[in-house]
Amino acid sequence: MNRTAEQLNAVRNSTGFIAALDQSGGSTPRALKLYGVDETEYSSEKEMFEKVHEMRTRIMVNENFHGGNILAAILFEDTMERNVEGKPTASYLWEEKGIAPILKVDKGLAEVSRGVQVMKPMPELDALLDRALEHGIFGTKMRSVIKTNSRQGIADVVSQQFEVGRKILSKGLVPIIEPEIDIHAADKADAEETLRVALMENLATLDPDQLVMFKLTLPETANHYRCCQEHPNVLKVVALSGGYSREEANRRLGENHGMIASFSRALTEGLNVNQSESEFTQMLGSSIDSIVVASRL
Repeated sequence: MNRTAEQLNAVRNSTGFIAALDQSGGSTPRALKLYGVDETEYSSEKEMFEKVHEMRTRIMVNENFHGGNILAAILFEDTMERNVEGKPTASYLWEEKGIAPILKVDKGLAEVSRGVQVMKPMPELDALLDRALEHGIFGTKMRSVIKTNSRQGIADVVSQQFEVGRKILSKGLVPIIEPEIDIHAADKADAEETLRVALMENLATLDPDQLVMFKLTLPETANHYRCCQEHPNVLKVVALSGGYSREEANRRLGENHGMIASFSRALTEGLNVNQSESEFTQMLGSSIDSIVVASRL
């Protein structure tokens, strides 16, 4: 069995969740601040990315971060190009930890239009995907945001996601399609209904052998995305924490049977640069254990 087939088998059949370690340039300062690293401690983007790689490395090498708990890890492009313990990050994750590496490929969000934010153009996507393949990346992730129940806006978001997803599929990678619904949307439940219809319509356009994953905001109605989970073209439906606390995200996740977590902020909540290794290990282990339990329900 080749590496891609092994990773596909692991993601499909293993228990656990997907760790989101893909904070980009815009979200990195906040992630570092929550970790206890103030903006005064770095003076350039280069230094900032070095600081966040130190944080991510501390998580990845920890004894609690392994394939028994974590199916896959989503990486920022800068992280993919760096090393962990002397190995390229993606190789380290798979060869040392048994964790499938996934790459964030979008370049951020456009301005709000029709109640949504589609993805900015990705003119260098083809070259990025080729580099991802060279690094042994299994899949990709790309994020859009839905602010309100705009039927045309949601249609635009999902259409763009699937259009780019087909390019990713053509390279032999599995795309995570992430049309996030803002947890503060006043009509969140209505937007979720519109989104579900759009997702199912677009799934019907895929070839039988084309597999995708969905990363979706935890819904207001339990098991709202069950039909997506059961679709033959869907490898996994994973949940983003979306700004919910870990406790609330886990509660909601536990109500949606078969969905697993793909948490970022909820995963790193409580971790601090000044913790001793034993304190850090205890906190990370507690976080991972609680998310694994919620993902198994």
